[in-house]
Amino acid sequence: MVTRIINLFLLCIVISSCAKQETAKTITNNAIKVKVFTLDNNQLAYTISKENNIVLDTSLLGIVVNNKPLGANSKIVREEKTTVSTSFPLLGIKSKGTYNADQTKFTLQEKDGFTWHLEFNVSSEGVAYRYLVPGEGKQTVNAELTSFKLPSKTKIWYFERDSDWKLKSHAGEWLSADISAMPTVSKMGPIQGLTLTCELPNSGYALIAESALFNYSGLRLKATGNNSFKANFTEEETGFAVENNITSAWRCILIADDLNTLANNTMVAALNPAPDPNIFTNTGWIKPGKSVWHWWSGKYVNYKEEIEMVDDAEALNFDYSMVDEGWERWDNKWKQVKELCDYAATKDVSIFLWKHSKEINFPEDEYAVMRHFLDSVKQTGAVGVKVDFMNGQNKSLIAFDEALLKNAAKRQLMVNFHGCQQSSGEYRTYPNEVTREGIRGLEVNHMKEGPLPATHNAALPFTRYVTGHADYTPIGFTEPGETTWAHQLGTLVTFYSPFNCIAENTQFLLTNKSVQPALDFIKEVPSVWDETFVLPESEIGELAAIARRNKEDWYVGVLHARNQEKLIIDCTFLGDGEYTASIFTDDMETERINLEGFNKEANLRQWNTAIPFKKEVKSVNKNSKITITLASKGGAAIQFKRN
Repeated sequence: MVTRIINLFLLCIVISSCAKQETAKTITNNAIKVKVFTLDNNQLAYTISKENNIVLDTSLLGIVVNNKPLGANSKIVREEKTTVSTSFPLLGIKSKGTYNADQTKFTLQEKDGFTWHLEFNVSSEGVAYRYLVPGEGKQTVNAELTSFKLPSKTKIWYFERDSDWKLKSHAGEWLSADISAMPTVSKMGPIQGLTLTCELPNSGYALIAESALFNYSGLRLKATGNNSFKANFTEEETGFAVENNITSAWRCILIADDLNTLANNTMVAALNPAPDPNIFTNTGWIKPGKSVWHWWSGKYVNYKEEIEMVDDAEALNFDYSMVDEGWERWDNKWKQVKELCDYAATKDVSIFLWKHSKEINFPEDEYAVMRHFLDSVKQTGAVGVKVDFMNGQNKSLIAFDEALLKNAAKRQLMVNFHGCQQSSGEYRTYPNEVTREGIRGLEVNHMKEGPLPATHNAALPFTRYVTGHADYTPIGFTEPGETTWAHQLGTLVTFYSPFNCIAENTQFLLTNKSVQPALDFIKEVPSVWDETFVLPESEIGELAAIARRNKEDWYVGVLHARNQEKLIIDCTFLGDGEYTASIFTDDMETERINLEGFNKEANLRQWNTAIPFKKEVKSVNKNSKITITLASKGGAAIQFKRN
């Protein structure tokens, strides 16, 4: 029944002129304008425009609670306007996020007198709205009437995976298609996971996301034709239960004129609540850094090798060692983990431990099993956990995620989520979330469906990474697929993660002669940044060229997905003074490196050789221009150290 109701309402978005214009409410913030109105059938709807160009055409608003559609026959009876202004620290793309918005809270009344609320925020970064439905006891959210109708000829960037893992782990390859093709473009059906990046036909970008996903189910989008998507949830018509008042996650439409503005958009994080000061009385224990990881070079964990990984972390000047699946099979696991942590502490290295979510996801007694496990982790001296295989985003899994973050924070433990959905900015509320997967990362190069194409990498900074950090696990010299070694180096800059887990075999990094010219770069490149600037030559899926600053030093990463070409890097982003630039580019004049035998876990396929990098050092300043030649599927990395 709910599906029939929603489909009937969707017919009304075909012709935007069916709106009752006299009922329209307008919210503006500089060039962005939102109109909220009712259609001729009394269905609530909205449009978004920027500088008179359509961002979203007539799209529906509403939520179905206890099988009752709210917004299907509603009347706006009150309008409250205020402003929102906040700033907050970030670990990631820049050191500080700011947000200033005009907020309008509409009170709506149904025919039977029931009242509920719709809240809109409009800022220079985009538009966000959410539903607030009062109630007592168990309420069922059956569906949302929410829809997004984009202009014709919009290019949609979406992630694809030819299996049901697509919407479990959000680890798909980033591809693009015209909006008209979205209902049929995927073999897995018309439902897409967030986020969607939209290249608008009249220039500029929009990105559809959600924010503050707590006590709710994760949003998915179903392509319905007519350039539209409608809200979809894992629970489908069964719905999900919420106790007492319902507060939906924010439905976000980020808006940007260029890729630099898009990549720097922090609205999704800003809409999340500030951290609870009773839990985060201080955050000094949340420390960004790089980590070694044994999985890439040998999937099976044993105690002796993990001791050796700690030694290698010290040699690489890394802060962490990620102990993956297998440690729980050690003879005396907790005793040996404590010994490992004690040893690591003597090397200024800290330990993260892997755990399967199914072994601690028991809500009984306020997640007593989880709390006991975290107590044991804390007692060993480990500083964080990597929790894996949630495999979904239904409401119960979202509740598990928050419970883990909260209970870990109470014990001053950091969290790395794997097998999960993309970020909705919850790392602002729980800054102990130092990374999460929800990305098709480098581990795919080991798998049958791999390796990652260069186009995927060149799309990531403008798709997946816009809403938050990701555990891509960069650097795969021994199995780079179609990419070059300079491309692999470039991922250390173009991708970001406060807990940056490096894939490559540590001994290979430390001893291979061809890697040695970049070893200092690998040791020194930060995992968080104070400032980010996307070079204007960038194009989604074609070229990602990004400059990032940490204190006085700058870094540039370039990921290239086209055929060989030259790129001129204008250094105007640099500060005053002189810099020493270490420039790593594709060395096409040297014999390709034979990758056979480097990695016993590798599945090289036809990519059994790779183009190495070369290093050049020169003095530059903000008036300099650096010309580099990019190989096909190549890249570059540059370190600018202030003199």
